[in-house]
Amino acid sequence: MVEVASYGAWSSPVTAELLVAEAASVTDVQVSGATTWWSESRPSEGGRVQLVRLEPGGQPTDVLPDGWSARTRVHEYGGGAWWVDGDSVFFAAWEDQRLHRLDPGGQPAALTPEPVAHHALRYADGVVTPDGRWVVCVRERHPQDGGEAINEVVALPAHPPQGVPGEPQVLATGRDFVAAPRVSRDGRQLAWLAWDHPDMPWDGTELWVGTLVEGPAGLALEGARREAGGRDEALLQPVWGRHAALFVVSDRSDWWNVHRVDGIDRLTPLHDVAAEVGLPAWVFGTAHVGVDRDGTVVATYPRGGVAQLLVVPESGQAREVALPAVALHQLRVAGGHATAIAVHDDGEPTIVRFALTDPAAFEVLRPARSLDLPAGLTGPAEHVAFPSGGRTAHAWFSPPRNPAWRAPAGELPPLLVLSHGGPTGAANPSFDAARLFWTSRGFAVVDVDYGGSVGYGRAYRQLLQGSWGVVDVEDCVHAARHLVAQGRVDGSRLLIEGGSAGGFTTLAVLAGHDDFAAGGNLFGVADLAALAADTHKFESRYLDGLVGPWPQARETYEARSPIHHLDGFRSPLIVLQGLEDVVVPPAQSEAIVAALDARGVPHAYLAFPGEQHGFRRAESIVRAYEARLAFYRRVLGLPDPEGLPPVPIEHAEALLPPAGRPGPTDAG
Repeated sequence: MVEVASYGAWSSPVTAELLVAEAASVTDVQVSGATTWWSESRPSEGGRVQLVRLEPGGQPTDVLPDGWSARTRVHEYGGGAWWVDGDSVFFAAWEDQRLHRLDPGGQPAALTPEPVAHHALRYADGVVTPDGRWVVCVRERHPQDGGEAINEVVALPAHPPQGVPGEPQVLATGRDFVAAPRVSRDGRQLAWLAWDHPDMPWDGTELWVGTLVEGPAGLALEGARREAGGRDEALLQPVWGRHAALFVVSDRSDWWNVHRVDGIDRLTPLHDVAAEVGLPAWVFGTAHVGVDRDGTVVATYPRGGVAQLLVVPESGQAREVALPAVALHQLRVAGGHATAIAVHDDGEPTIVRFALTDPAAFEVLRPARSLDLPAGLTGPAEHVAFPSGGRTAHAWFSPPRNPAWRAPAGELPPLLVLSHGGPTGAANPSFDAARLFWTSRGFAVVDVDYGGSVGYGRAYRQLLQGSWGVVDVEDCVHAARHLVAQGRVDGSRLLIEGGSAGGFTTLAVLAGHDDFAAGGNLFGVADLAALAADTHKFESRYLDGLVGPWPQARETYEARSPIHHLDGFRSPLIVLQGLEDVVVPPAQSEAIVAALDARGVPHAYLAFPGEQHGFRRAESIVRAYEARLAFYRRVLGLPDPEGLPPVPIEHAEALLPPAGRPGPTDAG
């Protein structure tokens, strides 16, 4: 029997507990010989990152002993925290940030010295030289005097003499940032990326190459030279092929495409595609390009919501193949096969392996967890293009879906507008149980790819330069208005939420527009000037491009900061904040909460001890979803059929009862 109730008041089998029950997000994949390795972030284990090993014909086996977690704090966002060589795995341990080696049957052994201060030395994005003797990786040093962190490429023995860690040898230094050190197949050359303030790695980077030489002091680098790139070209993913052939992803054609390096500033495109072969380098170690032993270059990119595979033989015709997935990530190529994380629109990610001769025939190495959801609850997101600010903006729209419920005749659903983080990031149409949490309860969801998002070329990605707090705000507001005008959602029941940079956009929207009934701010930015003065090195000059140089552009910072526009803030707000967040410190959330309190605006504030930038613990994730749902229902005047834990709302007496909205009914 189908029950009838207002949109947003439906019960759902997609509980907050389901989002984390036996959940484990796959973050990376590596292949060594016939063995496949991957990493899983496990909310049920406090957000610990475990490494898993799979032998052919065997069962997945956890690798790290109890209490160990493979996670690095380099750039604070991490990534590239582990890599393999034969049967050994090298990883940065979350507890002390030291680099460790783990051999079969052994215990983790430290390869790097103990820092003088907690987490003062951090490591990421490494490789082992072909002879197995040296590790080359990124090191981030945090000086004792509190000065800016120093990022370098270093080398250290894979087997320290007498097992005693020594001081790593510095190979490349003097730049604000370095990434992606990659050793050629003959072990003679090193390629890496470098860039300086105020650029971010998706704005402008350089590709450098030098010769590796072993001497009395260890491994050294000679003849370093810039091969490509600059402030107007963003390079990604250098990868070596046969015979010292070097490839890199460049956006010089507007799209991130694969190029062969044929000399200084001579990049030859392998095969032009109007799609992005890569993601912005928020984290280390992303991989969407690989080169097989025979020189075949393989790349992957999404187009139109479908993953594509590009195969370019060393001599032969390039071919593109559509794959049964939305996208592939962490592509690893060897022996005529590829292994990757496959993202789908009807289920959670899987790890797949396939032959390059038949890419569409996936062998699933790690299946998605079984959610056991009723039929009709899921469905693909719809791409929406809409006018905004004289441009065309983009979004992904998901209508309410739950076959056990229907709304009263003539009622339109409330809309939850999602503003993604970054802001240099992207929405995507892949299956997301978190999105299903909302749509299965009768909320429509639109995930906005506002100007500045990735996936539409460099020109679109650069739309936020000098315009953060303008373009993103316009696009989120116009996405909602577009769907209202189409008659797909209820214009009196619009909600908006976002985390981090998306939280800033949410606050800016609410401070300047009356379209929205309520909002959710997850560890978002309220005061741009405070962020410019108090954030970590990686993003410390990010606002130079997004807003303007600080303090010269002080007036612009104040004009764009939601904290200075509280007169326009009338919509109730729920705020969630991790108390160990160093990217957007708790002071940002506390400032907006204090200001709302002073103005008598209804709000709720939930602080999460032990959480950093983004919530990793199961109990935190559950509380965050249940609290937002309870808050939105309360604001919209909807009943709670699920008995959610209450959320204390300050100035709740100021909540106005929604007028003229159809209420729940018992009709069946």
